[in-house]
Amino acid sequence: MRSRLALTSLAVVLGAATGCAGNEQQPIPRVTQPTDLPSQPTASPDDESTGGSSQGPGGAQRGPRVVRTLVDQLEVPWGLAFLPDGSAVVTERISGRVLGVDADGAVSRLGGVAATVPEGEAGLLGVAVSPDFDRDRTLFLYVTTGTDNRVVRARLDGTTLGEPQVVLQGIPRGFIHDGGRIAFGPDGFLYVTTGETGDPALAQDPDSLAGKILRITADGDPAPGNPDPGSPVWSLGHRNVQGLAWDDEGRLWASEFGDSEWDELNLVEKGGNYGWPEVEGAGGGRRFIDPQLVWPVEEASPSGLAYADGRLWMAGLRGQRLWRIDVSADGTASAPKAFLTGDYGRLRTVVAAPDGRLWLTTSNRDGRGQPTPADDRVVVLRP
Repeated sequence: MRSRLALTSLAVVLGAATGCAGNEQQPIPRVTQPTDLPSQPTASPDDESTGGSSQGPGGAQRGPRVVRTLVDQLEVPWGLAFLPDGSAVVTERISGRVLGVDADGAVSRLGGVAATVPEGEAGLLGVAVSPDFDRDRTLFLYVTTGTDNRVVRARLDGTTLGEPQVVLQGIPRGFIHDGGRIAFGPDGFLYVTTGETGDPALAQDPDSLAGKILRITADGDPAPGNPDPGSPVWSLGHRNVQGLAWDDEGRLWASEFGDSEWDELNLVEKGGNYGWPEVEGAGGGRRFIDPQLVWPVEEASPSGLAYADGRLWMAGLRGQRLWRIDVSADGTASAPKAFLTGDYGRLRTVVAAPDGRLWLTTSNRDGRGQPTPADDRVVVLRP
């Protein structure tokens, strides 16, 4: 188990990792493209669709098709991850419940995390399934307690979740900006997003775990190959990342809340500094890595992020829409198009299912939406 870590050499290491192009100490090539803020593309009414046929006239791609509402009347679902059998695990932020949902929509209560303290945006947030689940039957969860945010793990014995054990603790907690998305990468390590808890300076503080993307082992240790071998920090300068996804080339993408102007889609690099609070959106300099795309905050407030059918899919809370984003072979994001605008209200999480479909959750009972009697829901889409 790792508690809050001493990161004494992290500032030096990350500084080298985000230096100018051509620096021999830079661990990987920089591939992020600058973003021209005034001309960021957004969807026109002709781009928007509630689904229907995936093919338009002449075979042109139209958009995702809504297959069905799989589950309704949930209480603020936040995290969603698939088990090897195709069923899913869903967390509820406020109740602290961990639910099982099968492909037919049957819901069962697997257990809960009693230490959950839901306040503001905090509570029981992300969930990830162990890459070795068939052997270890382990789930990982991100939870806000009375003192911190932490990652815990628990064994799923049949349909019963065991007692959670702490993996990583000491992540600053706040009424807002608690991060909370966790996912295992193609490298087998666990990536953890943290928010800056409403204290922007923490995002640039190398001694704080807030405002970062962390990369750890299943035991909570810094993963091998991190910028600082003694630190879990993979990247810094984040305001509140709530979406993680890897494309077919193994590149890590992250969706991030902006402040008052620009929400971001970032291509995450080892040791990268993404600028908050010095920069919102693109700064155009060499000190910070610019986002690939930005959106006005009223059109996004992005949360979940998935990769399916060769594209990224980004769920919007305030924007109440699902964004589809093209990704080129060289790692450039472009041509965002919006779908489902206003159809289901606030959209929290989108995950690619094993059968290639998308599972999308709403977040209308979180105190900021206008819930219907059916909320909150899990909706299944065909990309």
